[in-house]
Amino acid sequence: MNKYLNLFDFKQKVDYRIEILSGLTVALALVPEAIAFALIPGFSPLTGLYAAFVLALVTAILGGRPGMISGATGAVAVIFVGLILELKRHFPGINPQEILHYVFATVIIAGSIQILAGVLRLGKFIRLVPHPVMFGFVNGLAIIIFMAQFPNFYVKGTNDLLSGMSMFSMLGLTMLTMVIIWGFPKISKAIPSSLLAIVVVSAIVLGFGIETLTVADTMNAGESIKGGFPPISIPQIPFTLKTLQIILPYAGIVAGVGLIESLLTLNIIDEITETRGRGNKECVAQGAANILSGFLSGMGGCAMIGQSLINISSGARARLSGITAAIMLLVFIMFGSGLIEQLPMAALVGLMFMVAIGTFEWASFKTFKNMPTSDVVVMVLVTLITAITHNLAIAVLLGVIISALAYSWENAKRIRARKHIDENGVKHYEIYGPLFFGSTALFAEKFDLQNDPDEVIIDFQESRVADMSGIEALNKLTERYAKLGKKIHLKHLSKDCRRLLINADDIIEVNVMEDPTYKVVVDK
Repeated sequence: MNKYLNLFDFKQKVDYRIEILSGLTVALALVPEAIAFALIPGFSPLTGLYAAFVLALVTAILGGRPGMISGATGAVAVIFVGLILELKRHFPGINPQEILHYVFATVIIAGSIQILAGVLRLGKFIRLVPHPVMFGFVNGLAIIIFMAQFPNFYVKGTNDLLSGMSMFSMLGLTMLTMVIIWGFPKISKAIPSSLLAIVVVSAIVLGFGIETLTVADTMNAGESIKGGFPPISIPQIPFTLKTLQIILPYAGIVAGVGLIESLLTLNIIDEITETRGRGNKECVAQGAANILSGFLSGMGGCAMIGQSLINISSGARARLSGITAAIMLLVFIMFGSGLIEQLPMAALVGLMFMVAIGTFEWASFKTFKNMPTSDVVVMVLVTLITAITHNLAIAVLLGVIISALAYSWENAKRIRARKHIDENGVKHYEIYGPLFFGSTALFAEKFDLQNDPDEVIIDFQESRVADMSGIEALNKLTERYAKLGKKIHLKHLSKDCRRLLINADDIIEVNVMEDPTYKVVVDK
C-alpha cells in the first residue's frame, strides 16, 4: 500500500511516518509549555494539559490550516489573571475551585464568540494586517519564546543563576540539543531532528545519571501531570446579570486574542508551506475547541506558533500530526507521566531556542533600506510592544492603526488637480488621486472660486470618491459655487455619488464615456 495518501480534506500527499513522529515531537514540547501557562494564573498543570489536548485534537480535525498546532497559550493565560482579580474583588473569599468554574464559563462564551466570527466570515479581516505588522508580530513572538527559556537557568524560586556543574550541564545539554537539531537534517531527514535531539539528550542524562533540571522540577511541590481522561465540568456559577457583566468582557478579550494569534499563525504557516489555509473555518474550529475545553476542565487557548513551527519544520503538512500530538499528550497524562516528568528541561529549552531562532524574521533587517520609514517604525514598535507586554492582540491592533494612519496620510497628499480653460471659456479641473477623509482639505484648496468663470467642469475620471467625507466635500463645494451664481458640472462620478449628492440633478453632467461603477456606500 502506498504510504503517501490523502488525509481528510488536505490535498497534499501525506507521509504517515513523518506525521506521526512530528506529532510525537510536538506532544513532548507541549508538556512544559502547557504546565508553565497553567501556572501563570495559578491553575493546576492538568488544567493546561487538558486544554492543550482538547484544542490540539479539535483544531487538527476541524481547523482551516492542516499542520497548525493549538493549545494552552500564555496570551490567553494572562487574561485570566485579570479575571481572577475581578472575581476576588466582587466575591471576597471565593475559593480556587469556584474560580475555575468562572474560568470554564468564560472559555465557553469565548468559544461561542469565535464560532460567530467564523459564521459571519470575519476571518477575512486578517488580510488587513500589513506585512510590517506581521514582521513585528513574528519577531516579538520569537523574543518572547527565547526569553521564556531563561528561568530554567536559575535556581528554582530564587533570582540566583545556576552555578558550577549545574550550570555547565544545563548549558552543555542545551547546546548539544541545538547542534543535533541544526546538524542532523544535513545528514538525514528520516527522523525529525527535534525528536532525535530530545531522545539523545534524555538518554545521556538518564544513562549517565546527570543531575539536571527536569520537567518535574518545573512544577510546584505535590503537583503532577498524572491524570485520567479530562473530566466533564459543567460550570457551577450563578446565571445572573452580574455574573455576565463580570465574565463577558474577559470572554470577548479571550476570543479576540485567540483569533488574532490563530489567524496570524495561519498566515505564517501559509507562507512557509506555500499553501492557503481557510481563516473562517479556523475561527469556527477554535471556537468549537474552546467550548469543548471549557466543558472538559481546560483553560482554553489558541494556535501556538512555536509548536506549529516545530511541526512544520519536522516535515508535517497534514492533520495527522496534530491528531497524533493530542493523542500522545493524553497518553502521557494517563500512562506516561512518570517518564515525561524525567525529561531534561535542557532538551526542551534547546528545542525552543531553535524555534525562536527559526521564528525570527532575519530578512526583515535587510529590508530596512528599502522600506518606507513609517513601515520600519511600525515593525519595530510592534516587535517591542509584543516582547515587552506579551499582549499580542494590542501590539497587532496598534500596528494596524498606525499603518492605516500612515497610509491615509500618504494618500491624502496625492490629491492633484490639472486645470485648463477651453475655447468656450469653461474651466476644467481634472482630479487625480483618491478623495476621502484625509484629502478633503487639500481637495478644497485646489479651487479658485472667486476667479473661476461662470461655468466649471470637475472631472473625476482619474479619481475615486472613497467615503462619505468625500461626498460631503463635494456637497460643500457645489454649495459654494452656487452661492456665487456659477454653474458646476461633475463628470465621471459613480451612481452612488450621484444619489448621495444633495443637488445632483443640477450639477452632474451626463457623459458619453462610461461612468465608474465603484461603490461608496452599501446600497439600501
